[in-house]
Order: sequence, then C-alpha cells, then structure tokens
Amino acid sequence: MQVNVSVDIKADKQSVWSVITDFNNAKNVINAITDLQVLAQPEQGLIGFKWSETRKMFGKDATETMWITDAEENHYYQTRAESHGAIYISRLIVEEIADGTKLTMTFNGQAQTLFGKIMSCCMGFLMKGSMEKMIKQDLLDIKQHIETRL
Repeated sequence: MQVNVSVDIKADKQSVWSVITDFNNAKNVINAITDLQVLAQPEQGLIGFKWSETRKMFGKDATETMWITDAEENHYYQTRAESHGAIYISRLIVEEIADGTKLTMTFNGQAQTLFGKIMSCCMGFLMKGSMEKMIKQDLLDIKQHIETRL
C-alpha cells in the first residue's frame, strides 16, 4: 500500500521543519497522538532517533515504535516501524513553494508474513482510504498549529 498526501502551509520551510521535528511536543500538535515516549536520542542529527507513539486509530489506542532511518535537515526525514507482520516506511517532506511550504507525507506498508499478506490482500483497499484520511488529518493539524502561531 502506497499513500501520498500533501498540504500547503502559509509559513516558511524552517518553521514547518522545526514543528515536525519537535517530537516532544507532537501530542500538542497532532490531535490523534495521545502519548509519545522518546526511546533513543542520537548525539547529533535525527538518524537513529527512536520513539514509542500512542494514538487513536479506528477508535482504539494503538502504540507503535518508530525510528528515523534517513534524513536531510530542512528537507525530509524517513521513519520505519515494524508491526502486525509488516514494515511501514513513512517520509515527511518539506518543500518551499511560492506562498509558503508544501508538507508531504508518503506512507508505504509492505507485508512480510503470511498473515500480513492475507490482511493486505483482503483489507488493503479499505485500509488505504483510512490511512489517507488519518495522514491528511495529521497534516491539517500541523498546518493549523503553525498558521495559528503566526
């Protein structure tokens, strides 16, 4: 499953970057996040940063452990999570546009186990629409947080 969602934010790229990399404040920015615990903090940069995130998904609390596998400051960071027989790769990208910044999130789920492949096959279409809505809401929460601070 591949999902790509973008929003335009009326703020400079650096302001958007500072909000999306402020993990300690994420639950105050993204409404679905109810808790976030930092598990590993690299001495410099983002690669290797690891956290446990609890959020409301489909009406229930779900906790996932994620870590940053790749990053280019003020451009993007990529995360990885492994759960329910699948590997999940997400990337948050900031791009300068004429009147602000475009924030894009890509999400890719790759089934690894037989159970994961069966679930992906049977539920993939339904899950994709739900993931798009969830990601869009996260990005809108970020947009609202940044634009109301200005």
